Parts: sequence; structure tokens; C-alpha cells
Amino acid sequence: MGKFWLLIIILILAAIGAGGVYLMTVRIDPPQNHVVKTLSNDKFPK
Repeated sequence: MGKFWLLIIILILAAIGAGGVYLMTVRIDPPQNHVVKTLSNDKFPK
């Protein structure tokens, strides 16, 4: 039973490591749309 939990922990750590490597190496482009929103003065306290 101890080897089972060790295997589970190793698999979880490997998945976290692989996810970290993926996020460090993949090129994620930022959104290209500009957001322009006009807020009315009623939303802010005076």
C-alpha cells in the first residue's frame, strides 16, 4: 500500500512539473482587442 501512495505522489509531482514546463515554453499571445468603456460619474462616490 505504501508503494501505491508513493506512485500517486510521484505522478502528481510529474504532472505539476510537466505543466510548469509547458507554461514556461508555450507562447501565449495577449488579446489583440482594445477595450474602451465609459463609466458614468454615478458609479463613484462623491
